[in-house]
Amino acid sequence: MKKMIMGLMVLIMLATSVGPALAVNDQRGGVMGFIAGCCFGIRSGAAYNDGKEVHWREWIMIVPLVNIVCSLWNGIDGMNGMTSKDYVAKYGAMYY
Repeated sequence: MKKMIMGLMVLIMLATSVGPALAVNDQRGGVMGFIAGCCFGIRSGAAYNDGKEVHWREWIMIVPLVNIVCSLWNGIDGMNGMTSKDYVAKYGAMYY
């Protein structure tokens, strides 16, 4: 019973402390901004609201078995020192 009351108290505190966030760009945010932030991570959500598009490598991370390959691919790119500037040169400024 104590755990349930404590969990309810935490839920109430979190629900009252979170206000609606406004997107920097009026054309962005909303449901797609939520999906980008929730499913693809904080960088993708912020980049989407800044006017960038979600990269295809981030879209296929949702597929259960493919995400392992993509995670390894992203890790290898990170290990090799890939930066956002490198991705802009490779994929274009639309994504990064």
